Amino acid sequence: MEKMLFDIPEYKKIRVIIDTDAACEADDPFAIVQALLSPKLIVKGIAAEHFAQPDSMGKSYAEIRTILDAMGLDCPVLKGQEGPLSEDDKLSEAAGFIIREAMREDEKPLFILCQGAITNVAMALKSEARIRERMTVIWIGTHGKAPNAAPFREFNAGNDIEAANLVLESGVALWLVPSYVYTTINIGIAEIKRRIAPCGRIGRHLYENLMEYNHSEGAGWTQGESWSLGDSPAIALAINPGCGRFETAPAPHVEEDTSSSEKSSNPQIRIYKDVDSRYILEDLIAKLELFSGKR
Repeated sequence: MEKMLFDIPEYKKIRVIIDTDAACEADDPFAIVQALLSPKLIVKGIAAEHFAQPDSMGKSYAEIRTILDAMGLDCPVLKGQEGPLSEDDKLSEAAGFIIREAMREDEKPLFILCQGAITNVAMALKSEARIRERMTVIWIGTHGKAPNAAPFREFNAGNDIEAANLVLESGVALWLVPSYVYTTINIGIAEIKRRIAPCGRIGRHLYENLMEYNHSEGAGWTQGESWSLGDSPAIALAINPGCGRFETAPAPHVEEDTSSSEKSSNPQIRIYKDVDSRYILEDLIAKLELFSGKR
C-alpha cells in the first residue's frame, strides 16, 4: 500500500488494525481515510464490524472496499463477526487476524482502533487471552466514567453489550472515548462540500456518501446541515495521544440501557475527557489535500 505524503522517524511508527462499522453512518469513512493517509500508522488491516441492520457486517466490508478503490490503495480487509457475541460464536476472519497480529513478534506496538461495536476484539480476547498484554485498544463507545446515566442509547456499546463488558473487564490496555467526547467533532456540511469534496475520487465519495445518508430515514437524529465525525478520535489519538485530556479510572460496566454503572472488580483504564476537534479535522483535510494534489 503506497500512501506516503511525508515521512516521520521509523521508530515513532505504530501498527494499527482499524475495526469499523463502515456502512453504518457517514462518519466511519472519514476516519478510515485519515488513518490510511497518516505516515505514523502502519495499517495492517481493516476489519468489518456489524451494526443494527441485516447483513450489516457485509455492508461494512463492501464500504471499506469502496473507500480503498476510490483512493487507489490496497490493504487487507477482514470479514468480522456476523452479529453480537450471543448470536455468533464462530471465530471470524477479523478476530483471527487480530490474534495473529497481536501474537506476532514486532518491536512496533499494536493498536486496535475501534469505531463501532467491539465484537471482533471481544471474540479475539475470548479466544486467545494472551493477546491482552500485547495490544492497546482505542474505542469510541459507552457513556464513560461510572456512574453515568444514559442520555440516549449509546450505539456502539448498545450493539453488543456482552462484548463491551467483556473488553472493559478484560484488563487489556484500553483508551475509551465516550459519547460526551466523540459528539464534539463537529463540522458543517458546507465545509465538507468546499474543502473535502474537491479532493479527488475519495473526497467526492466522502461528501456524496454523507449527503445520501443525511437524506435517509436513518438520519433523523442529525441537525440537518452539520455532522459529528465521532469516529475520528480513534485515529487522531493513535497519531497524537496528547490531542485530548484523559483520566485514569475504573472501566465502567455497561447496563442494558447503555448507562455506565460501577463494578468494583473492573480494571483501571484511560478515559478521555475531551479532544481537540480542530486539530483532528484540520489534520484530515490537510492530508486529503496533499493526497489529491489540491494544494
